Amino acid sequence: MSSNSEKVWTVLSMLEWATDFFEEKGVQNPRLSIEWLLADVLTINRLDLYLKFDRPLSPTELDQLRPLVKRRSLHEPLQHLTGSTDFLNCTIHVDKDVLIPRTETEQLVELVLNQHSNSDRLNILDIGTGSGCIPIAIKKARPNWNCTGVDISPEALKISSNNAELNEVDVTFLEADLNSLAQNKSVMDSEWDIIISNPPYITPAEKSEMDPQVLNFEPEIALFHNDPLSLYRKICEFASLSGAKLFLECNDKFAMKIKEIAISFYHDAELIQDYDENDRFIIAQNPVK
Repeated sequence: MSSNSEKVWTVLSMLEWATDFFEEKGVQNPRLSIEWLLADVLTINRLDLYLKFDRPLSPTELDQLRPLVKRRSLHEPLQHLTGSTDFLNCTIHVDKDVLIPRTETEQLVELVLNQHSNSDRLNILDIGTGSGCIPIAIKKARPNWNCTGVDISPEALKISSNNAELNEVDVTFLEADLNSLAQNKSVMDSEWDIIISNPPYITPAEKSEMDPQVLNFEPEIALFHNDPLSLYRKICEFASLSGAKLFLECNDKFAMKIKEIAISFYHDAELIQDYDENDRFIIAQNPVK
């Protein structure tokens, strides 16, 4: 993007130039990327860009945009550049300390809400809450439910607490290690109706398959685990001992194995596909006594 003062950049010329630039750099969703960044700088809705093709960009706006375009060309996630993302009806702030919420996790929340649409008051626990998107979205949709999120990362818990405040919901966040949940008095002294978890489920061997914007900018602790199945076993065991119904997001490569683990702790376990028809979710209920 030249800083030549003789060049007059319009919304359209910027969209076209940056799309080509991002394509050359191998950036995911090149057109969408510049749309997001340009809309953020202009503080307008992304779709409104199409009503302003001929609008010239001021020198100040170009100065704001240039570093964002450069960072995006290095594959930094859009959500980090704009500082937030939409998750169901919530705005979730994200940075390098938390995982960026995915569409699949929205579907996980929708499964919980749809299956319990008539429940007046439930106690919900989200294990590995990260940005807090799951309990925050649930609390926003079901204000009478009691929602709690736990995470091992103090940095993540600061973000999740700020996100709850941003979305004006009352959610409890606690620091807790999955390996010692049974020793956490705040967690163990509560009765949970539903436990939800989207734990780190990618093995280190899968790193070569991942996009640089995930691999280089999102926290490894939220993505990778040497033995994800052991994590799922601990979650299933804890949830069954709590008598809670369990909702899990899974790596589709070993979702069937996770279902087998769930069946060893629950009488009923169902495997559900995501919108892309990948095996993605386990719903388990009726714990084995």
